[in-house]
Amino acid sequence: MKKLIFLLALCFSFTGIAQNSQLFETANEAYAAGNYDRAIEQYEQILAGGETSAAVHYNLGNSYYKLNRVAPSIYHYEKALQLKPGDEDVRNNLEFAKNMAIDAIGEEERTGFRGIFDTSTAAFSASGWGWVAIFCMLTFVVFFLVYYFSRKTMVKRLLFIGAMFFVVMAISSAIIAATKQNFQQERDYAIIFSEEVEVKNEPSPRAEEALLLHEGAKVKIVEDFQDWVEIELPNGSRGWMPKEGIKRL
Repeated sequence: MKKLIFLLALCFSFTGIAQNSQLFETANEAYAAGNYDRAIEQYEQILAGGETSAAVHYNLGNSYYKLNRVAPSIYHYEKALQLKPGDEDVRNNLEFAKNMAIDAIGEEERTGFRGIFDTSTAAFSASGWGWVAIFCMLTFVVFFLVYYFSRKTMVKRLLFIGAMFFVVMAISSAIIAATKQNFQQERDYAIIFSEEVEVKNEPSPRAEEALLLHEGAKVKIVEDFQDWVEIELPNGSRGWMPKEGIKRL
């Protein structure tokens, strides 16, 4: 019975992957034909099904950009960049999308250890480094097994060096993955989706206005309080705004 359940689950899994692949191709065709609304509908359907990838978010960002929808285009480019930090196409298109935004608030400056770490590990996301760690560990196992059964001294020496190299790479990649994941959790960012929002000094609609922001602005979430969030800009300015006006990255 357990085997049957496993096989059924496996079949449903493969069916879901095939359906999402077909949806992705259909959405790409709709995009190529200039039917951006249809493409958006299908890309969003893929995300609603639980699958996420840099390609889907990137294409969604392109579709929204074509319709001059600032906030969702920036949001999906940012999501694509989280999944594929080193992609220059995503970075370039994100800059184009930001040029449509009214507020030019810039980015938080990366300094010290975090700045060096982000720059040097930008090739992969946290999950990407996790897969690198798994690959290196599997390669280490293969090298070690061949080393163990090999009879030639020179071959054993080379295999041992290779095995040690991959185990060090596996450990390093795992540490990088964990560190990037921790940093991402500490950096709680969001994109403003409201066309215009008054940022208050306190979490109250009657409080004095501190800032005026517009859709597409990227802000850092500092604190949650009931239906309000405290946000921070790269220049250090802070204020409170309703949660409904933002979408967390």
